[in-house]
Amino acid sequence: MVSANLAGQIFLALSWLLALVWLWHAVACLRGMATLPDLTRIDAGSLPPILSGDGPDLTVVVPACNEENAIKATLRSLLASSGLRLQIIAVNDRSSDRTGKRMDDVASEAAACSGPHSLRVMHISELPAGWLGKPHAMALGAQQAASPWLLFTDGDVIFDPQALELAVRHAQAEKADHLVVVPTVILKTLGEAAALGVMNVLGGWTIRLWKVADPRARDSIGVGGFNLIRRDVYLRLGGFEAVRMEVVEDLRLGWLVKSGGYAQRIAVGPHLASIRWLQGTFAVVGAAEKNGFAVYRYRVGMTLLASLGLVVQIAWPLLAIAAGGWSLAAGLLTYVAIAMTYQANRRETQVPPWLAIFFAPATTVVLYALLRSMILAIARNGVEWRGTRYPLDELRRNAGRLWGAGSSGQ
Repeated sequence: MVSANLAGQIFLALSWLLALVWLWHAVACLRGMATLPDLTRIDAGSLPPILSGDGPDLTVVVPACNEENAIKATLRSLLASSGLRLQIIAVNDRSSDRTGKRMDDVASEAAACSGPHSLRVMHISELPAGWLGKPHAMALGAQQAASPWLLFTDGDVIFDPQALELAVRHAQAEKADHLVVVPTVILKTLGEAAALGVMNVLGGWTIRLWKVADPRARDSIGVGGFNLIRRDVYLRLGGFEAVRMEVVEDLRLGWLVKSGGYAQRIAVGPHLASIRWLQGTFAVVGAAEKNGFAVYRYRVGMTLLASLGLVVQIAWPLLAIAAGGWSLAAGLLTYVAIAMTYQANRRETQVPPWLAIFFAPATTVVLYALLRSMILAIARNGVEWRGTRYPLDELRRNAGRLWGAGSSGQ
């Protein structure tokens, strides 16, 4: 009886500890995320003009593999950009569908017009040894750059006409070397919103976005849909040649920028850059197949430890609520704090805080996706993506840090 009472007291104490930790984190998120600049609310007149030269103001590199359904809309949205001159380099990375043909079609349209932008298409038929497809495609595209700024994006992102002008002018005003503008994920179902909300809430424990601009903080960021970087900084860091076998090359590039002592900034801007990333409630499972195990650097122990943490987050608050009494209060407070973090991320995700009621089932899907990513990589002895298999030993050997550590200086 004594041991049962002791176990109950320990459970109650840990329930309140979890609730208070979530509450502390939620308050930090609410305060911190509110400080991120929103490019759609900045007075454009207060931003410095783009420092134009004789050539283009910005080079946009668009790698694409089997993106025939989206690539035309992406390239046309770039060609509709206003306020600056673009050099667009579309790279068809060994596509087996009509991606390359559709790139060429848009290039012909652009050539027939007298607009300020240029569009060149590069076709890749073979992948050299020691490279992943996407870093290789972006490295080739960047070699053709003729402007002081580079934007690396994806073949399924749609840009508002003012997006790139605002981004470059904001980066100049901030004296930034690297700017990430968080893309808006287009959501069509409740399940998609629940999945996106929980991924952002969980990610906030690892990367505090409001700390990205702080040179003393460990937090860094890179987003494949919108990585804007000064070309000279990109070259000093070794370009994508330095991350040629990196699955999460966007996060790794962000870490290299931050750890190299360069100025990194992040901004939100609803619908400046939009992407239909999650197509269905369980789309996160497919998306995590490549990236899930990679985020933990292909370490089984770290992945299992993270999985255990997710199990605790899923089960403990619900058990506390079921236990009743003061444990019930702790469990409910945990969910209130989780809802507060949803609210903190709302400008970024467009996901309302009431969707926190789906936190447990959505986190269960993320847990399954993470474990599946690890099991598939081990079973296949590698990561298979877009028709190419990359050996696990080689991926592990080339896996660098993604966060943590201080600045090494410039």
